[in-house]
Amino acid sequence: MPTPRTIDFSRLTDKEIEDKLKGLNIPLATEEAKKIQHEILKRPPTVAECVLWSIEGSEHCSYKSSRPFLKQFVTEGPTVMLGPAEDAGIVEIARDNAGKKYGIVMSHESHNHPSQIVPYEGAATGIGGNVRDVACMGAKVIACADSLRFGQIQNPKSTWIHAGVVSGIAGYGNPIGVANIGGDAYYNPSYNENCLVNVVTLGVLSEDDIIHSKAPENSDGFDIILVGKPTDNSGFGGASFASLKLKEEESEANKGAVQEPNAFLKRHLLKAAYTLFAILKEKDLLSKVGFKDLGAGGISCAAVEMADSVGLGAEIILDKVPTAMENLSPEVILCAETQERFMWVAHPDITNIIVEHYNKTFDLPKVSKGARAALIGKIRADGQFVVKHNNETYVRARAGDVTQGIQYNRPYQKPNRLLAEPLIPEPKSYNEILLKVLSHENVACRVPIYEQYDKNVQGISVIEPGEADAGVMQPFKSLPREDAEYPPEIQKTGIALSVDQNPRYCKIDPYLGAVNAVIESMRNVASVGAAPHALTDCLNFGNPENEEQMWEFAEGTRGVADAGRAIHIKEYPASPVPIIAGNVSFYNESEKGSIAPSPVIACLGKLRDVDRAITMHLKNTNSVLLMTGERRDELGGSVYYDICNELGANLPNPDLKNVEQQIFALTDAIDAGMILACHDISDGGIAVALCEMSFKNEIGFNASVPAQMRPDQILFSETGGFIMEAAPDKIPAVREVFSRRNVQVFEIGKTASEKRIIINSVVNLDLTQAKDSWTNGLREKL
Repeated sequence: MPTPRTIDFSRLTDKEIEDKLKGLNIPLATEEAKKIQHEILKRPPTVAECVLWSIEGSEHCSYKSSRPFLKQFVTEGPTVMLGPAEDAGIVEIARDNAGKKYGIVMSHESHNHPSQIVPYEGAATGIGGNVRDVACMGAKVIACADSLRFGQIQNPKSTWIHAGVVSGIAGYGNPIGVANIGGDAYYNPSYNENCLVNVVTLGVLSEDDIIHSKAPENSDGFDIILVGKPTDNSGFGGASFASLKLKEEESEANKGAVQEPNAFLKRHLLKAAYTLFAILKEKDLLSKVGFKDLGAGGISCAAVEMADSVGLGAEIILDKVPTAMENLSPEVILCAETQERFMWVAHPDITNIIVEHYNKTFDLPKVSKGARAALIGKIRADGQFVVKHNNETYVRARAGDVTQGIQYNRPYQKPNRLLAEPLIPEPKSYNEILLKVLSHENVACRVPIYEQYDKNVQGISVIEPGEADAGVMQPFKSLPREDAEYPPEIQKTGIALSVDQNPRYCKIDPYLGAVNAVIESMRNVASVGAAPHALTDCLNFGNPENEEQMWEFAEGTRGVADAGRAIHIKEYPASPVPIIAGNVSFYNESEKGSIAPSPVIACLGKLRDVDRAITMHLKNTNSVLLMTGERRDELGGSVYYDICNELGANLPNPDLKNVEQQIFALTDAIDAGMILACHDISDGGIAVALCEMSFKNEIGFNASVPAQMRPDQILFSETGGFIMEAAPDKIPAVREVFSRRNVQVFEIGKTASEKRIIINSVVNLDLTQAKDSWTNGLREKL
């Protein structure tokens, strides 16, 4: 029998340590390896322990460079049922007449490096892991949204990655029956060698459905049960691979770090889990179990994190782990990220219920070769994490030392760069410029992406992608289905979901870019009538070891924190909208440089009555067009400047208090039935916002936007705000609502029966021509 290999780093020079780790493909720094031996274990580590620390101690798992910055965020509040401490956060969204709380579960994750190397599988398993995170809280998964960043659209590699990623999201999300209700996509040269695939997933539950992704308190001797696919070598080292610079020459070798999806097995596992939740709840056993996704680090991270979360340890017997391949090394069995797996921690009296549920009732071994539930270990009271194979000990360490990783206090420094506003001559033809802006890949219609997604698979979607700035669902809708109906008094509650971030803004100023990402995601949900209720973040940045890139992260997190604290929950005016889940993704760079700082923000909005939700599309002729958000010279990162191959300094710099009052006034007016359509002003400015509102129902308009600026600045400045459509007889009431919030409203024009787009007397376009430009702009480039 092979015995555990150990490495005595004290006998090696720094160069020999570096070579030894590289030869074993263990991405530990030399100083980290020495610290593990001399300060943590106080003995030479085994190879398995080195692999374990390279994964659990990676940026992806231990947040070793980012943890102090995340403490800025508001993560608690009167609506928070569970903050960012487990696999997903939970926010209260409704309460029945008996006072029982109902929550929305949110998780936000990235799968960037895998999607760059193997686009289909990388994106598919990104969806898979995020869905598992939400299900592990005891929730029924109801929706997802994707935020995608690709390189220059003229680059054939970018369009190849685009095709694979979108197909992977559809090829996984559609079969498992989860609706895709939103997202965003940007194309920018900084993502040429490092795409971003960020995913948000939502679930629904009541407060007495919650299962925690940790071991129960005082669970010494509880069983550890592995469920799902047999373990193979796919995804081995995936978490540490996600914490390294991407190198083109290593792309083939790195494909092994990408997991392999099986959407149909996942659907079966979800159904089995939902049924098991009901059984455990009926028997009043939910407090005696923990349930966790096997994602980064596989068995190792799931077991040690579940145990250490309550100050306990765990013992894993690798011989008991079902495997799909012969002669897998103990390190691979322990740390491979094989997909479609879960872990239960359960009281021994419950173990047979769980094992037989999967193996007999849901017949896992017949559904998928080698799949099953298996007892693989125990919880320990002594706080030790122990891993054995063939009666040999491969890992023995304090569980808390493993989960803590190796923390850093990275230095950071502002780069020495100055950016001024470019001098751009006034356009000779505003019609031509507007058509170019409408067809720009970062403005044009996203149908080529979301046409591949199932958007209403569960029958609870109310507003689908393309209809408004946010997707809307009715999570408690009464449907003929297996589970019990929700109380009538909460069934009309609606939720809205938006995801947003502009890479050009963040490249110019990571602080303001992050502020705008938060505000834009909130404006999006407000545009359908939903008040911002919770946030999640996925913080995608470059190399934290680079002082300038670490500065970008520090500024980005400061922007997220400031904007989040400034906007409050409408029902609780003293409480900021909380951040209930998130993720940090570092090392998004290649030999050619780093991505633009990309703090992607998701906002969940709440509608008191989902029937009040509105779309962006103009409804009637002879309606009045209203604007809130005075136009300013804020074109720095605009699409207009991009068309001119320029970048400026003047980013949208929102007055956060005014933004909050705009949102509250708008949602007041929509809830009162005063607004027919609404669209926020963002990419492409007010000209694009007006056009996009007109296209679906082909209703023309004549608008005159007030501002003391050149026409191109008025039309294409990306200062935030809203465009609203209202019936003439509603205008006094709308003005009154906004006045109460001390928000200015400008009457800027009317809709018309003639199919023409007229703005400030400088644009006079046939609506059909403009619509064609916008509709085909992205599709033709792809």
